[in-house]
Amino acid sequence: MNDVFINYRTGDGEKTAALIDHELSRRFGRDRIFRASKSISPGDAYPDALLTGLRRSSVVLVVIGPDWTNFQARLRDPEDWVRKEIVEAFTCEIPVVPVLDGRKTDRLNRSELPDKLARLADLQSIPFDGHDTETGLKRLGDLVADVAGLRDLDRDATSSPALGSVANSTGDVNGTAVQSRDFTGDVGGTVIKGSNGPVHTGKGNIYQNSRHVSGGRHFAGNGMTYFEGDHHGDIRHQFGESDRREGDDG
Repeated sequence: MNDVFINYRTGDGEKTAALIDHELSRRFGRDRIFRASKSISPGDAYPDALLTGLRRSSVVLVVIGPDWTNFQARLRDPEDWVRKEIVEAFTCEIPVVPVLDGRKTDRLNRSELPDKLARLADLQSIPFDGHDTETGLKRLGDLVADVAGLRDLDRDATSSPALGSVANSTGDVNGTAVQSRDFTGDVGGTVIKGSNGPVHTGKGNIYQNSRHVSGGRHFAGNGMTYFEGDHHGDIRHQFGESDRREGDDG
């Protein structure tokens, strides 16, 4: 199904029509945008293809350049296809949005339009400045997403996590939580990474660069951890009551 139909006049807006088609096709999918020179294959009957594509659309964008109203003879010709497409959209009650192409393009004036097209002057238009195409295309894309209810591929890409990314699965935590990836097997005990000094993993006091020894010459004591010197990244195990004493013969 073609959800957006782009109406334009060759010689007055076809370049902007092609630019709009390219951006909307990227954002919503090529098959969701109908533009005659792209969507009608060689050998197809273009009158049937145009009307079928139009009737299946959810919105019609009418690209109006600075010379659009100067084609008065064509606008009043019932066989002119720009006119036919707009009138058919009105008949089918499909939303029509005039796109004013360029800074010099003013809103349409009823007095310059044939009766069949006079309604165009009453419709809210959207400006498209060729010097700021990014803003104009973004505005048009957002409008189309709202009016036609199309699936926005840009929003899908933003909301979907990138391949190989890590998402938080722990929820709210009171205290400290560490989440990592690529673990195989069980992880137990204490995990320490990137330590730049002594780390205490047991109970009792920790002393660095001073001797606090009770009842022995070296590392004896109850619930004591002793460090001396430079121990960047070292981890020392704490001795307990049942640990073997050294140097205490009595």
